[in-house]
Amino acid sequence: MFNEWIDRGEELAVQFRSAEPFPHLIIDDFLDVETAENLLAEFPSPDAMPKSRDYVFGDKHELSSVAEQGPTSKAFYDALMSDKFKQFISTLTGKDLFVDPAFHGGGFHQSGDGGFLDTHVDFNMHPLHSNWLRTLNVLYYVNKDWKPEYDGRLLVKTSPDAEPIAIEPLFNRGLIMVTNERTFHGFKKMSLPPGVTRKSIATYAYELVPEGSTVARTTGWSPESAGPFKRMFARHYDTAVKVKTKIFGSATANNR
Repeated sequence: MFNEWIDRGEELAVQFRSAEPFPHLIIDDFLDVETAENLLAEFPSPDAMPKSRDYVFGDKHELSSVAEQGPTSKAFYDALMSDKFKQFISTLTGKDLFVDPAFHGGGFHQSGDGGFLDTHVDFNMHPLHSNWLRTLNVLYYVNKDWKPEYDGRLLVKTSPDAEPIAIEPLFNRGLIMVTNERTFHGFKKMSLPPGVTRKSIATYAYELVPEGSTVARTTGWSPESAGPFKRMFARHYDTAVKVKTKIFGSATANNR
């Protein structure tokens, strides 16, 4: 399923670690062509995907049940859970990593006309496992015949005010990127024709850390174009989520 890059972990680790503005790796031709086409064919429609819990900070749909959408989706899920992929991402980072089997906050992500995702940094501790530290985002783009005028580029930077690096969400492109308190990313509001959506599949890799060694942080939003209410909500988002979680339990959503 994976192309030859999967056997070049040590070589690509140098590229990953030296990338700006923070460690990341863009992998074109992520999957063999037949698998990529079949995965696109199995991609669910927006109507079959719940609206994300990004509140005023994003407009997209998401569905975490990747393995249940068809034989190619199941094979893709199994490949990401395989020892070979685990070895690759561990070699990139020099850490013993593993992919979350539940794809919590990940899975199929899809945005249509007017879709956007405000600049943010991701939550760090898994909501259901207090010793799982989120270390990598693994993104796969499923956008056939994507045109430059659609934009939808993922803008990555190390602070809200920094000049971003733009990564186009091209078909059969993978992106593996570090996630921490300085890995800001998002995409601007898109203008898309009828029937065109920005599609990706996201999963997250974790490392085990001692219980209580890391202070949990929820998604931190830094909207660039926002009115006073949205800016105030962004400033107090962490407190609001903690209160909501205490009352209703965990329901963390995410990204890209």
